[in-house]
Amino acid sequence: MVITAQNVLLIVSLLLFLAILAGQTSYKYGVPALILFLGVGMLAGSEGIGHIQFDYENASTAQFIGTIALCIILYSGGLDTKWHDIKPILGKGVTLSTFGVVLTAAFIGIFVYLITDFTWAESFLLGSVVSSTDAAAVFNILNSKKLSLKNNLKPLLEFESGSNDPMAFLLTTLFVGMLGMQSLSVWQAILTLVWQLSLGAVLGFVMGKASTISINRIKIGHSGLYPVLVLALVFLTYSITNAFGGNGFLAVYICGIFVGNKKVVHRQTIMSSFDGYAWLMQLALFLTLGLLVYPSHVWSVKWTGLLISAFIILVARPLAVLLCLLFFKKTDAKSLVFISWVGLRGAAPIVFATYPLLAGVAVGDQVFSLVFFISFLSMVLQGSTIPWLAYKLHLAISLPPSLLARRDLDTKTEMIEIVVLKGSLLDGKKLVDANLPDDVRITMIMRKGEYIVPYGQTCLEPRDHLFILCKNPEEVRQFLE
Repeated sequence: MVITAQNVLLIVSLLLFLAILAGQTSYKYGVPALILFLGVGMLAGSEGIGHIQFDYENASTAQFIGTIALCIILYSGGLDTKWHDIKPILGKGVTLSTFGVVLTAAFIGIFVYLITDFTWAESFLLGSVVSSTDAAAVFNILNSKKLSLKNNLKPLLEFESGSNDPMAFLLTTLFVGMLGMQSLSVWQAILTLVWQLSLGAVLGFVMGKASTISINRIKIGHSGLYPVLVLALVFLTYSITNAFGGNGFLAVYICGIFVGNKKVVHRQTIMSSFDGYAWLMQLALFLTLGLLVYPSHVWSVKWTGLLISAFIILVARPLAVLLCLLFFKKTDAKSLVFISWVGLRGAAPIVFATYPLLAGVAVGDQVFSLVFFISFLSMVLQGSTIPWLAYKLHLAISLPPSLLARRDLDTKTEMIEIVVLKGSLLDGKKLVDANLPDDVRITMIMRKGEYIVPYGQTCLEPRDHLFILCKNPEEVRQFLE
């Protein structure tokens, strides 16, 4: 086929159309949509029915697309992250996204060395690539299923997946450098790690503040251009951070959290636009990675991949989670099991696996095939069973369909959940006497596992869960708590 603009547009549009149809089918049957996106890419690839020649020589293109996609996905995840949700779990989240990644990489590296003919450096390279949970997969599955979780588990899992890619990326580049004869001492590696993470966090905060000022002060005639302005600020954040030697992915995520928790003009337009951008980037990323892979290569490492996958799911991830959260209060056994199970591998590890390919590492092909197999199996096995496990462990909060519909329709407000504490402002009061702000609506009350439709004479009791629609969640929390 002669490469022309018309042919490229035709192929891209057909792939996107098929991926969206596959995603709708997958949602109906409970299969994560991202698996189908990968599948469509594989079918269209060089060994599929489409015979599109997009192989390892195009790894740099896939890496470029992956970098752009991860920036937008992480930023969009940051926009949706509320500070009051992550504040209680910040210590746990940071521990999981740093020490948790290192421990997981170490456990996997030792296991890979014992069952394969990889050297120590090659084994730890593979462990580093698959050491982080994937933000695209976690955000997609938790949000598409509208899964509400107890014990602040949802913000913890989203924060971990959004902030642990930098550590995995740094470990990956460290071992790629070692195998490429760019030797670093242990102290040099530690200093590089600390510098990149610290600078990424600081510049993420600085660019978040600068972005907020820019969005509010730059006067644009058309509201539709504000998401474009924010898009430019996202890539500027990543580029500036990388230019100074920091980690751009971490900076982008923190910048998104900062902007998402500040008052900005045309907020709803920006939020809804980035939701669409994130979906488009997930589609493009998983389609691209599906095109890049050789299914025959992946199949050839199936037994090794199964062993490593089983070790990650049953040993490495649970042990790392246990060691990281052992000394934190209020982390019960059920929560530990669930956190361990939601250690999804997805697009980010596959993107990181392109670095050994491009660096010419001897086992680069094997590493890429193994990582693809591990990520695909993780999304199939773990991704499709997350809602089931949440209900099985009694960690899920089932919201009535009417309440979910109202939350989705009322785009100018946000929903928060408040628990009435004994002796608090609301304890024993009737709703009519609660003196709530005019723009606040208590839409549903969960009492002892049952839902109550509230009215003015409803008397509130301790441990009532109030589902509240409001425009300023932080102000309402401060008023009620």
